[in-house]
Parts: sequence; structure tokens; C-alpha cells
Amino acid sequence: MIKYKNFINVIIGFAILITLWQLIIFIGKYDSALFPSPIQVWDGILSLIKDGTLFEHFQVSIMRFLAGYLSAVVLAIILGLIFGRIPLLWGVIDPIIQILRPVSPIAWSPFIVLWFGIGNMPAIVIIFIAAFFPVLLSTVSAVKNVDKIYLKVAQNFEIKKFELLRKIIFPATFPYIANGLHIAVGTAWIFLVAGEMVGTQSGLGYLVVDARNSMRLDLVMAAILFIGVSGLLLDKAVGLIENWINRIWGRA
Repeated sequence: MIKYKNFINVIIGFAILITLWQLIIFIGKYDSALFPSPIQVWDGILSLIKDGTLFEHFQVSIMRFLAGYLSAVVLAIILGLIFGRIPLLWGVIDPIIQILRPVSPIAWSPFIVLWFGIGNMPAIVIIFIAAFFPVLLSTVSAVKNVDKIYLKVAQNFEIKKFELLRKIIFPATFPYIANGLHIAVGTAWIFLVAGEMVGTQSGLGYLVVDARNSMRLDLVMAAILFIGVSGLLLDKAVGLIENWINRIWGRA
């Protein structure tokens, strides 16, 4: 019943969006070449699907995203568990993280291109940077706030440090780490598209630029909508994985 209501809400939301979209065009009397209508954009989506262009670029983007995002998540969680358990070490690392974190990953692109060359690696590195800091900070914060009772019980059972991280601290902190995973999905997907718009010859970001250069704003809008929907689906996928892990640990 809940899923049915969610589906209805999605339909209503899209209906409101399309209505407002068409209303803005009608009131503003925009030329279709400058502001394409929903029907034109829908035709553009169908054309991109029929000739395979959309899925070709999406496949490239999703592979880059998974490579950058998953590597960032694994490393950030491992380091976060370690730094959270060693306050003195984190006290030294934290100022460095706080200096690097606000810098846009795109700002590093000149160095990234020089270091990693042209191709998939620059985009993957940009995604890695975008996803790394939210997960690292959420993990460290979660570890520092683990219930002391868990640690006392582990001490009474003489659980070793690695087993303590794996069996007690990580499961206890995972709900908070999951928040960082959701934030990282959004930031990594945004910067993937931004990176593809300035430094690649493939991917969804490049599709936007290519359509713009051809003055096909209907295809630009079609690509933008697909980018948004893809980002939503990726976030939902992280939520499904989160629920699956919670069920394994008996939290569902």
C-alpha cells in the first residue's frame, strides 16, 4: 500500500512539473528553439533512445561513477574507522581535511589531467574526491559517538582491535555512515557530470555539451532530465543496500 502511494505521489509530482513547465512557456511566450516544450523534449528522449546514444553515454558515465564512488567509500570507511579510534591522529589529520574539503574537485582538474592523462581516469579521480570527504567525516563522527556500553562489553570479552572494528564499531556506526553515503552519491554524480562537460569526449555531461554545440536544446533538456532521474535512482539503490545490510544486522 505504501509503495502504491509513493508511485501515485511520483506521478502527481511529474504532472505538476510538466504543467508548470508548459505554463511558463505559455505565459513567457518563449520560442521553442530557446525553451523546448515537454513534448519536444519527450521526442528528443525517444530519438536518443532509438539511436542508442543515450545508453551509450550512460554506460560510460555509470562505469566511471561506480569506479570512483566505490573506491572512495571503501577507503573513507576504513580510514574513518581508524581515525575515529585514534583521537590524537585525527587531531593532526582533521585540519588538513578541513582545508581540502571545501575545494571543488573541478579545481583540481588541471593537476588531475597532468597526473593521470586524458580518458576515464580524470573523471574517476574527480568522483573519488567528491565522494571521499562526506563518507570520511560521517564515519569519524559516528565512531567517536559509539555507545560506551558496546566498548565496555567488548573489553570484558577481550575482543581484539580488528574484531572490535569489524563486529561492533562498524555495525553500530553504519546508520550514520549511510547518511554520508547518500550525500556522497549526490555530490559524486554532480561532479561526474561537471567533469564530463569540460574534460571528456563521452558520458552524459559530454552529451549535454554536444547537444548545446549543435543548438539542440531539446536534447540538452532531455539529457538534463535523464541525469536527474539517474541520480535519483542511484540514491534509491544506496537506500536498498542500506536496508539490506540493516536486515542482516537485525535492524529492519
